Amino acid sequence: MGIVTTQAQDERRPRIVPSQAPPDARDFPSPNAGRQPPPNVRRGSSLDAAQIIQRFTENESLLLREFANYIYRQEVRMQTLGIDDRPTGEFYRLSEVSFTESGQRREEIKRFPPSTLQGLQITPADLEDFGTTNPFAITKEDAPLYNIEYVGRERLDELDTYVFEARPKRVPKFQSGGKRFFTGRVWVDAQDLMVVKSAGRTLPEDQNNKFPRFESYRENIDGRFWFPTYVFADDVLEFPRSSIHIRLEIRYTNYRRFQTDVKVID
Repeated sequence: MGIVTTQAQDERRPRIVPSQAPPDARDFPSPNAGRQPPPNVRRGSSLDAAQIIQRFTENESLLLREFANYIYRQEVRMQTLGIDDRPTGEFYRLSEVSFTESGQRREEIKRFPPSTLQGLQITPADLEDFGTTNPFAITKEDAPLYNIEYVGRERLDELDTYVFEARPKRVPKFQSGGKRFFTGRVWVDAQDLMVVKSAGRTLPEDQNNKFPRFESYRENIDGRFWFPTYVFADDVLEFPRSSIHIRLEIRYTNYRRFQTDVKVID
């Protein structure tokens, strides 16, 4: 998140959940490590890596729009950590999220005690991340702004997935409220061609606005849509005069649909 230092489900489709605290995304191998040849999506299929990218980015756009047809509960907890990783302060926000007919996000605060974070403050960019940037990776509209490369196949719980590395072609200078980019990896379900996990960070940042590396997990909602249910980050943010260890958890629960329908590409 652009954290500022104060010194300046369906039975057929299993869910994806971490078996323990997710590893630091920095531990992932480099993009070229063990890269495999681009795959066909299914046996007997002519789809190649470029077509998989087209399909999953189209589905990200559809999911982002469909997301606005649901009400859900969002729980954000961020802690600053000190010696022995013990919490020294906390930001907590529990909200009921819905959307207007025009697609504008609306948040009803259920619980929001004063922040006790040490040396940090939550910015508007952070609140945007909590709502949209972290859960959804790369949409069809934004895909031309990225270099997306196939990495290989990986088994996630009971899912067969294709792994892609995504990096923005150009990272602009940080501006409050400016364009945000994802950089990292996405895991695409080979059956639904939807992202089921992502790991990386958001850009751009500057010396006073830092973003932790995160992992985002999704579950199958209503037997059709892979929506985010859990985001985790445990990272050290390096500022000019200090290093601050933070831990972040975001949980999305109690999804309820309230309007319209869309077609998912498969």
